Amino acid sequence: MGLKTTISDIAKALNTTPATVSRALNDHNSISEKTKQKIRETASRLNYKRNKIASSLRLGQSGIIGVIIPSAEIKFFGSVVHGIESLANKNGLNVLIYQSNESQESEAKGIETFLSARVDGILVSIAKNTTEFSHFLAAKAAGIPIIFFDRSNDELGIHSVVIDDYRGAFAATEHLIEQGYTRIAHISGPIHLKISADRFRGYQDALRAHGLEASNRLVFRGDVSIEAGREAIDYFLGLEEPPDAVFAVEDFTALGAIKALKEKNVRIPQDFGVIGFANESFGEHITPTLSTIDQQTVQMGRESFRLLMQLMNTERTTLQHNKIVLAPVPVFRNSSLRKTE
Repeated sequence: MGLKTTISDIAKALNTTPATVSRALNDHNSISEKTKQKIRETASRLNYKRNKIASSLRLGQSGIIGVIIPSAEIKFFGSVVHGIESLANKNGLNVLIYQSNESQESEAKGIETFLSARVDGILVSIAKNTTEFSHFLAAKAAGIPIIFFDRSNDELGIHSVVIDDYRGAFAATEHLIEQGYTRIAHISGPIHLKISADRFRGYQDALRAHGLEASNRLVFRGDVSIEAGREAIDYFLGLEEPPDAVFAVEDFTALGAIKALKEKNVRIPQDFGVIGFANESFGEHITPTLSTIDQQTVQMGRESFRLLMQLMNTERTTLQHNKIVLAPVPVFRNSSLRKTE
């Protein structure tokens, strides 16, 4: 195999300088269109292949953005990534994905990996076990544009794209009330996560708005898992006055609740209503189908990418802290729809 064609080879063939060839191939406005065309044609004839890595290092850009997701097994995050990649590809950027597995330590390693890879920007959804945030602030201090999506922390001054979790939780709880349920429980997520806290507030306020009791006995502190849903139902049905419906912080927890209720031969939705949050793909395929709140995942991914591009192309000091809040979309299915008199 022969040596690869270089910029110097093209310059020699055209009796010009390597600098002129380089500027022409980078579409520099100091080179005339006629000269650019001649150089491109010669580069093509000589089978010249640009070294994109070397070029990006000279430009101080890698052409790569990093995305950290808590879990690749959850369709929600895959759908957000789809929205990110659809626009990244159109903008000539590659996407590097890192899975934190809901671990703060792994998440911090992901940030370190991205910094070492000299990514142009970072998109991240915070792991549920993260309670210390210095790794995000380190990336911000290094001048790397960073955006939170879905799970955010407003205290860090980092831009974010989120769903209106409070409004979605209020709508989910109100729906159960409208369906005739009167003793509605909640399975929360880790309360240090903003999304869990907001959904808990929405649940409580919906009950109060309709004159129903917001009792701590009807709240089970879960960890966002199928097992948490199972454990919650065991707890709720053991109460002297058990609930007749539950709003779960997300769909996997709701799935665990449905499994436990069916094992105990509790009829859904006649005797017990269930609604989740996220609109995971399994929801429409289980029995009964799962009522939930759709989070507009693809739009969330696209908005996150657009905000990152804005940050990457703007002087960091001139862009005000920006938070994009998307509207939740209720999806009511069989697990909560019961006929009321």
